[in-house]
Amino acid sequence: MNWLYWLGWMSFGSSFRTLFGMRVIGEENLITEGAVLVASNHQSYLDPPLIGNLYKTEMTYLARKTLFRGIGKWLYARWNAIPVDQDRPDMASLKTIIRKLKEGHRVLVFPEGSRTLDGSIGEAAPGIGLIAAKSGVPIQPVRIRGAREALPRGSGRIRFSRITVSIGAPIRLTPQELESAKGKADYDQIAKRIMAAIEAL
Repeated sequence: MNWLYWLGWMSFGSSFRTLFGMRVIGEENLITEGAVLVASNHQSYLDPPLIGNLYKTEMTYLARKTLFRGIGKWLYARWNAIPVDQDRPDMASLKTIIRKLKEGHRVLVFPEGSRTLDGSIGEAAPGIGLIAAKSGVPIQPVRIRGAREALPRGSGRIRFSRITVSIGAPIRLTPQELESAKGKADYDQIAKRIMAAIEAL
């Protein structure tokens, strides 16, 4: 790990365990080596470091394009973040994610795109299906509970809430599934399968 990533990893990890009593379920399902597409529900700004702390090596994240200003540009680059325009997602961002996966990196994606308002799990955008099909890497479903209560959307105040992270068995698309995924409808089906796996945890 680069020193700045390590510093964040240590700081957040300690806070999650002491302040929120972070509990991990299904740790035996975690893919710890090689490329993996980590797909999780999105409850809070706490989610990226929460999931990053499951691993002892670095991972790649997505971050809002607007965060890459001033010192944020320097900081987020060292936290392995890829800038994404949430209002107008483009193929350039998707291609960057796919390239990172093909290079052997671990990448975290929130299929819903934005944080939940009421705690429910929303629908996935087809983009996650396209990434899964084009990269061909294993998909690690993860579900977070309690992060919304700890730091709700629209609030800047931390609340003390128990956080649980559940890790599901990896999804591996067959060669036939990868070969047959050609368009939006196929990508949408893969996206729904991923979200169903997250919701089942």
